[in-house]
Amino acid sequence: MSIPITMPALSPTMEEGKLAKWHVKPGDTVQPGDVIAEIETDKATMEVEAVDDGVVSRLLVEEGAEGVKVNAVIAELEGEGAPPPAKAPAKAAAKTDKPPELPPPVAKQAAPANAAPAARPAPTASGGDRIKASPLARRLASQKGVDLKVIKGTGPHGRIVKADIEAAPKDAAAPQGAGGVASLIEPATLDDRVYAPDSYDLIPLDAVRRVSAKRLTQSFMQVPHFPLTIDLEIDHLLAARKAINEKTGDDGKISINDMLIKAAALALIKHPDANASYTDNGIAQHKSAHVSVAVAIEGGLITPVVRDAQNKGLAQIATEMKDLARRARERKLKPQEYMGGTFSISNLGMFGIKAFASILNPPEGMILSVGAGEQRAVVRKGKVEAATTMTVTLTCDHRVVDGATGARWLQTFRQFVETPESMLL
Repeated sequence: MSIPITMPALSPTMEEGKLAKWHVKPGDTVQPGDVIAEIETDKATMEVEAVDDGVVSRLLVEEGAEGVKVNAVIAELEGEGAPPPAKAPAKAAAKTDKPPELPPPVAKQAAPANAAPAARPAPTASGGDRIKASPLARRLASQKGVDLKVIKGTGPHGRIVKADIEAAPKDAAAPQGAGGVASLIEPATLDDRVYAPDSYDLIPLDAVRRVSAKRLTQSFMQVPHFPLTIDLEIDHLLAARKAINEKTGDDGKISINDMLIKAAALALIKHPDANASYTDNGIAQHKSAHVSVAVAIEGGLITPVVRDAQNKGLAQIATEMKDLARRARERKLKPQEYMGGTFSISNLGMFGIKAFASILNPPEGMILSVGAGEQRAVVRKGKVEAATTMTVTLTCDHRVVDGATGARWLQTFRQFVETPESMLL
């Protein structure tokens, strides 16, 4: 019996992925637990294991293929004991654009409830007949935005092949879908009449950049948000950090960001109405502070999560962040290590940025943008003095956090930062 192998949903937000590498080939026998492929998502590269016994019969997606939709059939497996697929005759085969057969990824079972929606059915002509097109042609058409309904196939029995997509006229673009964010935005392309094609290098979008662009656009356009900005004096914080690091070895040194994570977590616990997410069913107030921290990686950024940060000491937070940041840059984080945060911190102070406002990271209700600490003039009791000052901006989801709630959270956060010993109480 033939068993379809589908592209697994490796995280609740995954909609498509790249089949980075196959570990099997047609005719191989696999058992549950065998690693059969590597899938690259928008955040990490993960190994995929077989869930059934059987023999790989057909591989429908080639190694390196991008934009493979979740739940799309990518290979087939024959039940255990079935003979390997018969080899084709030695005579030369007709030249087609069908990708070489490769090994199959996991998850033949129905996708979990929080998985991305199933792949759309193959397009059909207006008369109801199924459009005949090779898998590669369909993928290219999707990437190029070509409407298969207006393409005349030149392959066997009128099948649309790769050459037909590459030769498609510019007016064959698929119509823009109605509704949603996509329909509100003009396609991001450069006009050849303004920018000559040979005047720039086009760098293809990887999964990180493509998914980040989509989610940030949705967040900025769909979530009503507002910023709150304050200046913090951090001389006491710097002194406390110096004293702590003098007592520890190089491996145990803490950073200012580690101390801000702790301060933010404690403030979230004191203000549960700020540690919240909007849902259509109500406001979800989180019982623990899971702090997401923006980490720059090649092609974008990722937000690994320090869980239950309010219960952890500075040394533990520092150790976890070093490990999370290292594995984030290596794209080795597991989904549970970069999902499920309740609040985010983004720090650009090390680049000399004085102040900025970040885009919300839904479903989190707030994100804190941290600028550089610098010597500034402050007035105390009528006298001008120098103080190390840092500007922070809190971006709030107005559906969850109103101005007064955000302001109260910032007051508590200021207390922990400017008097760090209060974090011990």
